[in-house]
Amino acid sequence: MPDATWKSAPDEHDYPASADYLALLAPSEDVELIVSRLRTSSLRHWKAKDILRASGLPLLPVDNPHVAADLHKVTSGKALSPVLLVRGDLRSGRPLQVADGYHRVCASYHTDENTDIPCRLAVAAGDEPAGEGSA
Repeated sequence: MPDATWKSAPDEHDYPASADYLALLAPSEDVELIVSRLRTSSLRHWKAKDILRASGLPLLPVDNPHVAADLHKVTSGKALSPVLLVRGDLRSGRPLQVADGYHRVCASYHTDENTDIPCRLAVAAGDEPAGEGSA
């Protein structure tokens, strides 16, 4: 299986998708702030295995329809959109949130668990230490 290739920026439709998910976890004003921070945060890289561990999410199988579709993109040489993440909090036990891109993380893991995945990471409202608005 070839390595995944990645776009240099998330697809525009990833932001409303992340807002839809985050709306299940936080009030709308917090969601708006987090999505704004995702839009402006710099691209950073984390390994697929570390994203799954930090989020506590299970690895979806290759026959999951969305994972299979992303694996097809990988084998076809199509670039995947970077993943959108919201930092967890060790103190409170809150895991990392994969706001958008869970299936892409799983597909990437199936190609190589050590794959570096480009991500945008934002901190939740009220979580920012002094001097760190969008990580």
